Amino acid sequence: MGDERSGRFAALDSAAVNQDGFLREEHAAGLVTMSSPADPEPSLKVEGGRVVELDARPEAEFDVIDEFVARHGIDLAVATEAMALEPVQIARMLVDINVPREEVVRIGRGLTPAALARAVALLRPAEMVLALTKMRSRRTPSNQAHVTNRLDDPLLIAADAATAVAFGFRELETTVPVLGDAPCNALAMLIGSQVAAAGALTQCSIEESQELLLGLRGLTTYAETISLYGTEQVFVDGDDTPFSKAFLASAYASRGLKLRVTSGAGAEVLMGAAEGCSMLYLEARCVKLAWAIGAQGVQNGAIEGINIAGSLPRGMAEAVAENLMVMMCGLESCSGNDTLMSQSDIRRTAHIMPIFLAGSDFLFSGFGSVTAYDNMFGPSNFNGDDLDDYLVLQRDWGVDGGLRPVAEEGLLEVRRRAATAVRDVLHHLGLASFDDARVEAVVAAHGSKDLEELDPQIVLDAAQGIVERPVTAVEVVAALAATGHAAEAERVMGMLRQRLLGTYLQTAAVLDEEMNVLSARTDPNDYRGPGTGYGLSPARQAEVDGIRQARTREDLLGEFGRPLDGVAFRELGDAAPGTDPREVAVGVSPSFGAEINWTLSGQSVWEALRQVLAGIEEEECVGRVLKVRHTIDVGLIGLTAARLAGSGVGIGLQAKGTALIHRRDLPPLANLELLSVAPVITAEMYRTVGQNAARHVKGAPLKPLRNPYTEETIGARYHASTVGLVAIERSASQPGAAPVDLEVVR
Repeated sequence: MGDERSGRFAALDSAAVNQDGFLREEHAAGLVTMSSPADPEPSLKVEGGRVVELDARPEAEFDVIDEFVARHGIDLAVATEAMALEPVQIARMLVDINVPREEVVRIGRGLTPAALARAVALLRPAEMVLALTKMRSRRTPSNQAHVTNRLDDPLLIAADAATAVAFGFRELETTVPVLGDAPCNALAMLIGSQVAAAGALTQCSIEESQELLLGLRGLTTYAETISLYGTEQVFVDGDDTPFSKAFLASAYASRGLKLRVTSGAGAEVLMGAAEGCSMLYLEARCVKLAWAIGAQGVQNGAIEGINIAGSLPRGMAEAVAENLMVMMCGLESCSGNDTLMSQSDIRRTAHIMPIFLAGSDFLFSGFGSVTAYDNMFGPSNFNGDDLDDYLVLQRDWGVDGGLRPVAEEGLLEVRRRAATAVRDVLHHLGLASFDDARVEAVVAAHGSKDLEELDPQIVLDAAQGIVERPVTAVEVVAALAATGHAAEAERVMGMLRQRLLGTYLQTAAVLDEEMNVLSARTDPNDYRGPGTGYGLSPARQAEVDGIRQARTREDLLGEFGRPLDGVAFRELGDAAPGTDPREVAVGVSPSFGAEINWTLSGQSVWEALRQVLAGIEEEECVGRVLKVRHTIDVGLIGLTAARLAGSGVGIGLQAKGTALIHRRDLPPLANLELLSVAPVITAEMYRTVGQNAARHVKGAPLKPLRNPYTEETIGARYHASTVGLVAIERSASQPGAAPVDLEVVR
């Protein structure tokens, strides 16, 4: 008895979700998501225009984060009004469609970190979705992709960047397994991102000073890996301060480079310096710092710490609350979905749904547009192999997730153009040489494992040449023009023009494919309840709906109506009642052997019918074939056949493959035997239907016949085809028409 196990629990143990880790809350270690006893009470005291108390801490005890937030992160013009509000009042403002977003942002900028966290913690998940819908900065949602590979192959980087833009991503982020390769990756991303369409922003996430240098040379157009932390000790461990981050933000802005910062739950816990505070409160400090240093936005939502937050109660809600706090401060929100947060497909999809339904400035801070093994950031919550799932989710909900379906032929073309352009530029600049065979291999590749291993020295030497020369974006433009890539040259030059204009330094700025700046200023979120805010235009709706798997009537006719070889069916005239007591009538549906020639199981309608007739004959009965034209219901088809059969026993057979045995004295919805799962009916089963129909006639024992239910067939795979085939049957039916005898011509 001691070793006995429940089979149910043994099965549950093997479920994907049980590969995840889960923890109980431990406040002292900071293993708590929304509220901890160590979180301070919200408070603010101002004397002579100077903050002298912040969240229950007097000025004399300020740490470096308190100091920076107190001096630069609180809008003192509204602080007294904002801090006088109860947290529940602020929470209600967030979900009240009658309170404009601008008013909530005004109040949010006057709140202290503790007050900000206290308010959002009161929201239920459904209320968070409503608040997010109203509070994101930009009206039009967008998406960001990771584009990397384990070889740092620049041709593959370029092809995958072009692929990502073709699918609709408007920001692309790369990194490197080998730090020295970064300049080559950045150059390949810059070119590849401008092939399928103009205007995608790119970054190369490496050590901060080197990342800035790439930006100054024009090889990248934005950055986001400027990390903020919620406790002073973690800043110290990282050899950083809010002041150094502010300096970096200024350096980027002064050169026309977009910048947002990165933060998120779990970082302080992982560093053992959470000070017993909740993840939400520590992140509120980061959000206030982000606004204080002048960043355009924040990449948060737990990020790499999502597995820590997700291991605790309300972890998913805390991640969404982080995004909401960013929006409350009027900043761009790049939602943290770039880490695989669970082995469970159900759980990782659930993780994205609040943001997916509500919309965000960027729904993903790094959708892994490449296959998971090539994602050098680590597998994202969604990766390249999930693109079809994501596109279907957009279509299912009628929401804009920033992506669009792509035709295979067009994708191959942009991959070839991108790989060729980078190959030609590297050769023209004397940095590296790749042959046509490598280009074609990259075009067709799913990932780097489909390619021959690349000598790592080739990429490293090219990267070193970019640094030493030094190569700038202007030289890239000249090289593109000189090697016949005029369109790409113009688009890369267009990105340089945008930096001079500085318009995409606006909050939540992104460039559309016509190089228009969409931002909180030019495209503000104007949601105020039903009928307002962003909605899919008819053209965008058609794009979202047009997934490659969706089939039309013509597609179904092409698949199921393809001709039969060597057999045809001829109508002979109205069918009269039979007189032979051994006769079994087989009634077929209106489109059988006409519009529809193949069943859902892949057998031809002739093969299904042949097996049924063979089974009848084996039992020494006589088969007769009728076409029932007035109905498509398999039960009525079988009953009609039975009433015309000399024996009173008939078989109904639909063109899609469903079959049953009926008897003339039974009600229409009753039958003797039914095979309802057409996709798995085999030739042997059709023969058994014929045999059993004849045995009913003779009163002989029946052969066992069972529907072979499987996980595949009771799922959704065949339902869409079934509905389409039924529609074809319906259009072929003739209400009131009499059944006709059918002759098989071979």
